[in-house]
Amino acid sequence: MILETERLILRPWNESDAESLYEYAKDPRVGPIAGWPPHKSVEESLDVIKNAFNGPECYAVCLKTDNVAIGCIELKLKGRTNMTDRDDECELGYWIGVPFWGRGYIPEAVREILRHGFEDLGMTTIWCGYYDGNEKSKRVQEKSGFNYHHTCHDVPVPLLRETRIGHTSFLTKEQWQSGLIRND
Repeated sequence: MILETERLILRPWNESDAESLYEYAKDPRVGPIAGWPPHKSVEESLDVIKNAFNGPECYAVCLKTDNVAIGCIELKLKGRTNMTDRDDECELGYWIGVPFWGRGYIPEAVREILRHGFEDLGMTTIWCGYYDGNEKSKRVQEKSGFNYHHTCHDVPVPLLRETRIGHTSFLTKEQWQSGLIRND
């Protein structure tokens, strides 16, 4: 499946994306705030593509101008998330490379992935979270219509061998639909 927005292509990851993934995932400002360490090599990035970015709803975020992967967005379905165990709910995750921060690309990608989740996949609720201090992720969720649900202390972050404070939000299909109507 390939999804498109005005400026972006959301497409499955390919092994040939390993170099561009490494280029953006090696930056220490990207992964650690989302709970994963900076990538150390193109080979590590290739391994991530093969073993982590292999979900049925995991997409490379690419500019339409060159179709090069600059970030990632995923709807984590039942079995790939601990936020829900329902077939009609999922978790949204995303990140983008530092050179592309502040340009509205992730909110644009989120709008399309929400549409896809609710309209094409039949989701009733989409969950999303961020770690304390990740204000950029919090802002994307607020812009996208997510509602605060709860905060957990001592959330394990296994890839970094630490615990953090995690904030969880959600968006129902009904809330999403009413937001669409208001924006028309």
